[in-house]
Amino acid sequence: MTAPRFLQIHTLHSYAAALLNRDDSGLAKRIRFGGVSRTRISSQCLKRHWRHAQVVDEKTGRKIKDDPHALQSLVGFVDSVRSRELVTEKVIAPLRGQFAEEVVNALEPEFQKLVYGDKADKGKKSRQTLLLGQPELDWLAREARNIAEGAKDKKAAEKAVAEWVKDKNFKAMRDSSALPGGLIAALFGRMVTSDPAANIDAPVHVAHAFTVHAEEVEDDYFTAVDDLKRDDDDSGADTIQETEITCGLFYGYSVIDIPGLVANCGGDRSLAGRVVHNLMYLIAEVSPGAKLGSTAPYGRAGFMLLEAGDRQPRSLVEAYRRPAAPELNDAVEKLCGQIAAFDRAYETGETRICLNLSGAKLGDTPTGSLADLAAWAEVRVEEAGHA
Repeated sequence: MTAPRFLQIHTLHSYAAALLNRDDSGLAKRIRFGGVSRTRISSQCLKRHWRHAQVVDEKTGRKIKDDPHALQSLVGFVDSVRSRELVTEKVIAPLRGQFAEEVVNALEPEFQKLVYGDKADKGKKSRQTLLLGQPELDWLAREARNIAEGAKDKKAAEKAVAEWVKDKNFKAMRDSSALPGGLIAALFGRMVTSDPAANIDAPVHVAHAFTVHAEEVEDDYFTAVDDLKRDDDDSGADTIQETEITCGLFYGYSVIDIPGLVANCGGDRSLAGRVVHNLMYLIAEVSPGAKLGSTAPYGRAGFMLLEAGDRQPRSLVEAYRRPAAPELNDAVEKLCGQIAAFDRAYETGETRICLNLSGAKLGDTPTGSLADLAAWAEVRVEEAGHA
C-alpha cells in the first residue's frame, strides 16, 4: 500500500445521566437520523474540549492540572489566542505608559483595520472573533513598538503607520513563522474575513457525534434547601428547578488529512506525528460536558477504530440509520457489518487497528491498547508523504 493520506477515527462512547452539549434553550442538542431523534454532540463542543483538555475535580468541576496528553504539553507547541480584542490587549496595551498617549492612539486604528478589516472601526462587537497565533501577535507587537519608538508626536505616528501599512498584511505575518497561527489553527483551521489569504485549511475534520439509538432523555427535578431556615419559616425547598439529562452510546467520527497537517506544521513531520499521538488520547479519553459538578460526565471510548489509507474517507454512520440496541456489542456488530459491506463494494484497502471492549470481533483487524493505537497513528504520519 502507498503511504497513507488519510487517518480515520471511529469511536463509541457511553454516557449516562448527563447533559453533554446544550442548545440555546438549555436542552440537549438533537438531530433526527433514520426517522428517529438522536442526542447530539456538536463538533465545536468536541474540539473545544480536546483543545482545553484538563484534569478536573469531579466534585467541584475545577481544574487540577492540564491533561497529560494536552496539546499544550507537546514539545514544539505554539500558542494562539481567540478574541475580538487582540489588537487592543496584545498589541496596543503594552505600549501605554511607555509612549505618548497621542502616538499610541494614532497607531491603534490602523492596526485594528489590518487585523479586523472594514468592521474594525465599528466597535468590538462588530469584529470577528479571530484566532491569531503567538508568532503573529509577537510580530504585530514588535512592529507597533518600532513605529512608536520612531514617532515624536501624533502627526509623525500617523505618517509612519500609513507608510508601514501599505505593504503589511497577513502574508507578512505568516512568513514570520513556521506556525504563524499557532498549533490550534494548524489542526482546526481558521477563517479571516479581512484577508482571505490568511485562512488556514483545517486538516482535522470532525463530525457531530450522535447516539446510535433513539434518544434517552428525562427531566430531572431537583431542589436546594436553605440550611439556615428556621422552623417557623415557610417549609419546603428554597429553590425548585428542572433540567434535562440524557443517556446514550455515541458514534464519533474524525478524519486527519496527514499531508495537510504536516504542511500546517511547517513541514515538521515529527511534530505532526506527536500531535496525532496525543490527539488519539484526547479523542478517546476527554469527555465533553456541561454541569460537571452535578453529573460527572466522564467516559472513555469503549471502541475505537483507526483506518489509514490513500482513498476518499467515508463515515460508517450508515450502520446506525436503523437504530442499534443501546449497548456496545450490538453497536460494534453493526459497525463491523458496514465495514464489511464497504470492503466488498469498494476494495479501498485501508490498514486498521482497534481498541475493543465489546464481545464483538472486527474480522482479522488487530486489537490493542490506547497506547498501541496512538503509537500506530504516529507511525502512519511519519510514513506519509506530502500531497
